[in-house]
Parts: sequence; C-alpha cells; structure tokens
Amino acid sequence: MLCFLTIRFFDILDILLVAFLLFLIYRLIKGTVAFNIVVGFFLVYLVWIIVKALEMELLTSIIGEFIGVGVLALIIVFHPEIRRFLLYIGSHYQITRLLSLDKLFHSGKEVNNAGFIPELVDTALYFSKTLTGAIIVIARRSELIEQINTGDIIDAKISQPLLKTIFFKNSALHDGAVIIKDNRIAAAGCILPLTHKEVEKSMGLRHRAAIGISENTDAVVLVVSEETGTISIVQGGNIERNLDGKSLSESLITHLKETEVQEPKGSMEKEG
Repeated sequence: MLCFLTIRFFDILDILLVAFLLFLIYRLIKGTVAFNIVVGFFLVYLVWIIVKALEMELLTSIIGEFIGVGVLALIIVFHPEIRRFLLYIGSHYQITRLLSLDKLFHSGKEVNNAGFIPELVDTALYFSKTLTGAIIVIARRSELIEQINTGDIIDAKISQPLLKTIFFKNSALHDGAVIIKDNRIAAAGCILPLTHKEVEKSMGLRHRAAIGISENTDAVVLVVSEETGTISIVQGGNIERNLDGKSLSESLITHLKETEVQEPKGSMEKEG
C-alpha cells in the first residue's frame, strides 16, 4: 500500500520563508568575495557526500573534520556579511521603529524632508560644474549616530555657502561625508563603510562609500564625482547616475517622501 505525503500549510510557509531568507542572503553576498566562498563550501560538502557514499574512509574523515568546524569557520569568515545582514533586516523592515518608544511621546509634528531639496539641488549643480567632489548622506529612519560620531559635529542650517566651504578642496573636511539629519547638517568629515560589492572602475571611493552606507541603512546619498562632475543618488545599494537638476530633484522627492508620516487626525494645526 502506497503511503502519500501529507503537506500542511505550515510546510509550504516553511519552504517560502527559507526561500526568502536565501534570497536575502544572495542579495547581500552577490558580487562579493563571500559568494565565491559559499560556492567553495558547497563544493567541499558535495565532495564529502560523494566520498562518504563511496566509503572512502580516509577522505571522509578528513573532510568530515573540516565540515565539523564549519559553523565556527562561517562565523569568522562571514563576520562582515552577518553584520550587514542583521543591519539590513533591522533597517529595511522597520523593526527598530516598531520597537521604539518615540510614538508614545510623539508631538504630532513631522519634519518636512522636502524643504531643503532646492538648496541641495542647486549646490549639487554647482559642484558638478566646478568638478568639486562631494558626498552628502540624508538620514531617514536610521539615525546614523555611529557615522556622525566619526566626524565633526556641526549642527547648522543647510546652506550652499556652508556646503561649499566644507567641500572646498583645501578644506580639512572635504574628503569625508556630510550627514544631514532633521533638516540640519549634523556633521561633516564623516567616515562611511565601503561596499564589498564589485562596482564599475569609473566609480571611486566616494561612490563605494555611498553604496556601502546605503546597504547598511535606509539613508539616501547624494554623490558628485570630482573627476567627471557626474551627479548620482544612491539608496538601498542601488545607484542612479548622470542626473540633471530636474531628475535629481524628482529622485530626492521620491526617496524622501517615503519617510513622511501623515499627521494624526485631531492634532493641533501647525503654528503660523
């Protein structure tokens, strides 16, 4: 008598969750050295299965010992990727926001993220025309405290003259990143993590840093190339290049409006 397998709803859900998890891991390690390491581990495991099936005891024992410490080896080898994966989960799925107590003490006012966009666009166009390299990080839900602490605290109003001074070629802060938080320049000369992905050779350290911070957080990054004057926007590890004034403004509005939260009903009108 044939015995048929019974598939429950939770079995299907289990498979889908595992597939989704593998997809996230693949997205994080795609184009990095870690991907080649994963392929190497898989091939070693495949060889171990084959030699075990062929009862080759010596090879089975040697490879088995290697696989036995595989979990510890994976933690050591993939430490940066594991950290990026945890940061990706926490940043992109609003878990930190759900766990935050800010809503309990929320006053009903939201910062208008679009207010500084015209000033930022004009500044980027000036940098592009004068071949001034710049990288400006706009914080969204991620507060970027760790990155802000690597630079010099400024806490000043966003203005073109100030940004010109910061990114002036002889300035001590021009090589670092400017971080904008709550409609103000929070810090300058900040150090950002570089991406581990392979990027085009035409993109330098500024672009690698922009992609790196956008992979680890939900920040929006504006980059101006010092060599070509090309203006780019980076978000979620994806880069939009060769932007003009209009497309830059539209891209910033699109990305930043995602953080806006509608004011709750019955709240007090804003002061005039």
